[in-house]
Amino acid sequence: MDLGGIGVAAAFTLAALGSALGTGTAGMAAIGAWKKCFAQNKAAPFILLAFVGAPLSQTFYGFILMSTMITSEAGDFAKLGIGVLSGIAIGFSAWFQGKAGASASDAIGETGKGFANYIAVVGVIESVALFVMVLMLISVNSI
Repeated sequence: MDLGGIGVAAAFTLAALGSALGTGTAGMAAIGAWKKCFAQNKAAPFILLAFVGAPLSQTFYGFILMSTMITSEAGDFAKLGIGVLSGIAIGFSAWFQGKAGASASDAIGETGKGFANYIAVVGVIESVALFVMVLMLISVNSI
């Protein structure tokens, strides 16, 4: 059994799973906000797509980490641990970024205000995934 290979695959697939959950959650909320706007004969804010798409970047972070792990000299157990734990952390960041985006979509759909505040929150959540990716890239190359 190739435990290192499982870790390499986990870095990408768990991050992508989080992106799917995040974009799905934010997407459903954006659709609901647009429906409310249409029902009230208000313009539907296209900007809500920023919240829907935000969790997709974590898939790229998982891919970057996976690509580095493939060529790393780290042992199988190190790759397994780094891949699984990093994939989970990056995936959860995407998922909760989508949940925050869902709340932001609802708020903007109702009030039409607050985009800068809401996107700042989404950015803070994004930073968790960035920190995990960068620190694990350093770790996998130094083990």
